[in-house]
Amino acid sequence: MATTTSPTTVATTRIDYAVTLDQRSKVLILIGVLLGLFLSALDQTIVSTALPRIVADLKGIELIGWVSTSYLLASTAMVPIYGKLSDIYGRKYVLLFGIVVFLLGSLLCGLAGDMTQLVVFRGLQGFGAAALTSTAFAIPADLFAPAERARYMGLFGAVFGLSSVVGPFIGGLLTDNLSWHWVFFVNLPLGVVALGFIIAKLPRLHSGLKPAIDYAGAATLLLTVIPFLLALTLDKNDFPWTSPLIVSLFAVSVVGLIFFLLIERRAESPILPLHLFRIRTFTLTAMIGVTVGATLFAAIFFLSLYLVNVLGVSATAAGTTLIPLTLSLVVGAMVSSQIVQRTGRYKWVIIGGMAIIVASLWWLTTLTPETSIWMVRLRMIALGLGLGPSMPILNLAMQNAVPRTDMGAATASRQFFQQIGQVVGSAVFGALLTSVLTTTLSANLAPIQAQLPPAMAAQFDSSALRNGMGAGEGASGGAVDPAVKIEQAIAEQFASRRDLLTRALRDADPAAIEALRADPQIPDQQKAMLDMIGSLPAAARAQALDRVLAQLDQAEQTARAEGRAIGEQIGAALKDAFTTSVTTIYWYAIWLAVIGLVLALFIPELPLQRSYGQDLPPMME
Repeated sequence: MATTTSPTTVATTRIDYAVTLDQRSKVLILIGVLLGLFLSALDQTIVSTALPRIVADLKGIELIGWVSTSYLLASTAMVPIYGKLSDIYGRKYVLLFGIVVFLLGSLLCGLAGDMTQLVVFRGLQGFGAAALTSTAFAIPADLFAPAERARYMGLFGAVFGLSSVVGPFIGGLLTDNLSWHWVFFVNLPLGVVALGFIIAKLPRLHSGLKPAIDYAGAATLLLTVIPFLLALTLDKNDFPWTSPLIVSLFAVSVVGLIFFLLIERRAESPILPLHLFRIRTFTLTAMIGVTVGATLFAAIFFLSLYLVNVLGVSATAAGTTLIPLTLSLVVGAMVSSQIVQRTGRYKWVIIGGMAIIVASLWWLTTLTPETSIWMVRLRMIALGLGLGPSMPILNLAMQNAVPRTDMGAATASRQFFQQIGQVVGSAVFGALLTSVLTTTLSANLAPIQAQLPPAMAAQFDSSALRNGMGAGEGASGGAVDPAVKIEQAIAEQFASRRDLLTRALRDADPAAIEALRADPQIPDQQKAMLDMIGSLPAAARAQALDRVLAQLDQAEQTARAEGRAIGEQIGAALKDAFTTSVTTIYWYAIWLAVIGLVLALFIPELPLQRSYGQDLPPMME
């Protein structure tokens, strides 16, 4: 049977920074790490509130899931690889490289001219962000033993919480007052500050290990993940699940997975050490991480779209509505970390967090078009209290169970699975949104479109409305209230007819007379009058004009009232369709969270190690 060998080493002993560094140095290192992590976390939250405006500007709502999927895909695939590189070259150099690439991607995202470009450049951002996240979660394991580390794990939740508070607010503010481009440009000055701090304060953090890089494993990992996510994300209205393309993509993914597992069993220093799966805590926390990643994405990403498209709030207001979630997430992370630090017990903290997530997601399924924004905020507070304990304590439990020699690979692998959950959640839930929204809109709009003239009905078909949704209140160039849009079209139509009648009756303009004769909506009585224009004196034409314009004004008022009523019906149909789509997503997310809760019941609660001197062979629980 093939076995996994130990990585080649140059140094005879691993550098123990927990012993060699004083407390002040550790704190400075943590500040630098958290600053880099904040840069990555901020980008994920600041973009969410700008997405409705981006979709309204660049169109292509069918690619909306890929705005996040491409970012997460690139960062997910690279996390294990960066974990290995940081062992070889030091955490500092990998972190600096990641920030530079991330900033380049941010610049290009801000300059994107269509959704395809934005998706590609978001992938570049993710390529750099992977270095930030992989090093950020590995460095605390270098600096502190598990028992001491517990008190610091809440800081990582606090960073995500702070970025989530600041990100949506700044994102909405920039989107409403400048443009969505600035949600990407704002990363540039922040990144320069992070670069300066890390260069000045962060040591190399070189482990002393020299493992080989598993290039074959990385290639087959990409061969597994990319076709799989493409199969999930492609619009099922264009590519059904049984279409040759989707089936082929799944087949390629399965073949890639088989080769990946074979390569990893024999690799000298595998990207994903398979022997870690014999440690029950690692396996369970990795699986729970998948469910947490997917549910977190569903909760935040699609809630912003609901707030803008259903409740009609501005991007800024949508961002502030997410603040309660992030504040409660910070509170949950900090309090749970202190509980674990003092009691040494983490299992029931994880179980409690997962139970709250399940209950909160159920509460989100009860959203309606009439739900008040304060009730949305209460739902967010509850969800944050569940997510806060789940993420940092899962990492602590995993690191406490694996041997120190596998700490970097295990940390990167668990992060990899959590991001896989986010990627799959983005792809599956994005495809689900498109599918349910299209189906529901078509059903809701069919009886309404029958009341409109063909030319106007075409402007309100399900595809046009689906692609145009998202601008919300105060959005320039974006989606407009259907009632307003119909009234504007009616006003323009009557203004054109009023101009033609004035020119025809007052000036006897031949071109205007001919245009009116060709208009099928002009009554036959008025057309007959046009034939006598040349024989009527100016005074008679003026009287006829006054009479016709009075009739036209009355007809316009009636048409506007009818159009307003139809527009309100269309608006209600849009809100109902979007609410149905979002709540359907939350129903699916509940089942994922329930799976995570059941898995948490089987996590062994091992004593927290007090020092690395206790680094014994792992328990294959």
